[in-house]
Amino acid sequence: MDIKEETTAILKRFDIGNKFSNLPVLPKASVLIPLFVKNGELCTLMTLRSKELRTSAGEVCFPGGKRDPSDRDDVDTALREAEEEIGLPPDAVQVVCRLFPVINKNGLLVTPVVGFIEESFCPCPNPAEVSTVFTVPLDFFTSKKDHFAAHGAAGMVGLLHSFYFVDPDSGSQYHIWGLTAMLAILVAALDPFSFFQQILHKRLSKL
Repeated sequence: MDIKEETTAILKRFDIGNKFSNLPVLPKASVLIPLFVKNGELCTLMTLRSKELRTSAGEVCFPGGKRDPSDRDDVDTALREAEEEIGLPPDAVQVVCRLFPVINKNGLLVTPVVGFIEESFCPCPNPAEVSTVFTVPLDFFTSKKDHFAAHGAAGMVGLLHSFYFVDPDSGSQYHIWGLTAMLAILVAALDPFSFFQQILHKRLSKL
């Protein structure tokens, strides 16, 4: 079983399906966490939001946004938003699972949708919404390097995770924090290869 098949099998165990899709209490949104394998390594695409947006301007996010009345479910929302923001066709995404929804800082109930895309996909960012699209190895989020966490951030319950990632292709540095960082950590922690690498590293460090 290869890395894509193994990761898919693990993630499917955490799929919540439509259990929370019809909750009437909060306005809903979805994000797509697009995974792909590059040089034998599991990676994800992230976006830098346009500075012209009214909310979360200039922040790093996964593609996503609020549910439209025409969206059938959380998956529909995530795929539609990804196509609008980075030009990713819905039929180019192999949806794996929906993870447990979380409430963001704006009071939206956000459902993370995880799916695989082809490594060859070339993003076409919508400049009205996205400034940049970049790739991050998933195991970056399970490493202590460039990772900071603090309690007591305004409007946050628990730890506020924060990463500083330098894109080796462009040399640009990105600050990945808050809900986006938390979701990235969650998916990275579910990756069996990342988990085994951590165990191996700990064992080797004791030799």
